[in-house]
Amino acid sequence: MTSHQPEFPPNTKAVIYCRVSSAKQTTRGDGLGSQETRCREYARYKGLEVVTIFQDDMTGSLATRPGMQAMLAYLRKHSKKGKERIVVIIDDISRLARGIEAHLKLRAAIGSAGGILKSPTIEFGEDSDSILVENLLASVSQHQRQKNGEQTINRMRARTMNGYWCFAAPVGYRYKRVHGHGNMLVRDEPIASIVQEALEGFASGRFETQGEVKRFLESQPAYPKDCKDETIRFQRVTDLLSRPVYAGLVEAMKWNVSRRKGHHEPLISIETYERIQERFHGRVRAPVTKRTGLDFPLRGFVRCGDCGEPLTACWSTSSSGKKHPYYLCYNRDCPSCRKSIPRDKLESAFDGIISGLQPSEDVATVARTMFREAWDQRVAQGKAVQAQIKTMLADLSKQVDQMLARVVAADTPAVIRAYETKIAELETQKLGLTEKLEKQSKPQHAFEELFELALWFLSNPWKLWTSGQFHLRRIVLRLAFLEGVAYSRASGFSNIKTAMPFRLLEDADTIKDELARPKGFEPLTPRFVVWCSIQLSYGRVFADVAG
Repeated sequence: MTSHQPEFPPNTKAVIYCRVSSAKQTTRGDGLGSQETRCREYARYKGLEVVTIFQDDMTGSLATRPGMQAMLAYLRKHSKKGKERIVVIIDDISRLARGIEAHLKLRAAIGSAGGILKSPTIEFGEDSDSILVENLLASVSQHQRQKNGEQTINRMRARTMNGYWCFAAPVGYRYKRVHGHGNMLVRDEPIASIVQEALEGFASGRFETQGEVKRFLESQPAYPKDCKDETIRFQRVTDLLSRPVYAGLVEAMKWNVSRRKGHHEPLISIETYERIQERFHGRVRAPVTKRTGLDFPLRGFVRCGDCGEPLTACWSTSSSGKKHPYYLCYNRDCPSCRKSIPRDKLESAFDGIISGLQPSEDVATVARTMFREAWDQRVAQGKAVQAQIKTMLADLSKQVDQMLARVVAADTPAVIRAYETKIAELETQKLGLTEKLEKQSKPQHAFEELFELALWFLSNPWKLWTSGQFHLRRIVLRLAFLEGVAYSRASGFSNIKTAMPFRLLEDADTIKDELARPKGFEPLTPRFVVWCSIQLSYGRVFADVAG
């Protein structure tokens, strides 16, 4: 009668290798801990001494993993091939790899490094039958991984088609379990309000360039930064301005899911999003450099009086080492090329222009009356617009139905794709019209809110200018003037073209009799209707900067 021989000599050393598919699984659940417990139990049963543990939190389709590479290095350093080999314990064959190619590569790497692969769920052997079973199980593990991936994508695609965002939460949103919706995007304050202000500011012209949006976001302590120096990469700003998810829309073009209305709360309207895209893909403006831009608010706005080119600006260091600010023209063909203008001299003269843009109190009172009547007219017109939008929506729905019928009848893939593209365009138009219909049904802002903000700016551009804030000064330049003004070192400013509201206020004294009619104010003069419309636009622009 023969005695039972142990499988391994006494004091044989072993290492444990554990793996989960993602970093999230290391905090949710106890996959790594459960694997380690089972492997330790197997080691005690076999009389093995566990010396260390290696872990990974990444997909099993890859053979190159940090934990695996560290284990192979350990095996090569401590095992003595032919004399003393180290046992590698895994919980299951799927923990080693979930792809046949990766499995074979790692199996060979462990053997060549002096390791012996063992598991409580499978007997690894070198005979043909054991190798066949091992390869079959590795193939099954690969199939399960691929099948799980397909099922996940199919579920995500279906959920996206139903109007839910299924990817990483964009900045300004977070996921929250909502009754009847599952995990759903919700506003993540205060970041959501910061993102909303940035997007609406770019759409309205408050932020003229991506660089201004970037500096605004960097000035917000709560907004997450990219770099150690508390700055944000321009790519982050580009992504922010181009993502339709902020307008309440979802899409997944890689899965052929066209743009559609989502269930989450939008930070901006579809109209605002479209306006952002128009500006974003329109004429590119040179960004104001961080080094000099904030010190020279008139840089790029004031033009050379000799050649008409925009003035640039710089700091100049004198022989004493003191820095002096200057505006200057860099046009080589200009007689004033590189002839500097002291900043204080130019900006003091411009302050006089701004301070003169202020109407009298009597004119402001008349304007308030005119604007109230213009507001009432626009409210009445809104009802007619609602009827027009409903007609347009019905027409678009009819076109979509016709296109769907053509898709069903078509048998050419190219034709079907063309119809599907057209249907997606029509659906996008319907979303925009639906949003406009909702806006027309109820005014977004009260009369007092919009008008008082507009009149506040028209009456006090000087207060906004003297605030000293760079972005507010740039707003004054864009809204108070039609174009840049020319400055000559000899004669000063010329070619000053103020915006229509200020031109109307300048000559309001000459038309007071026309404004005050003995039997009411109907009909309104076209000149003042246009003016009131512009004031309404100013109200939208300044809703986020007043006060």
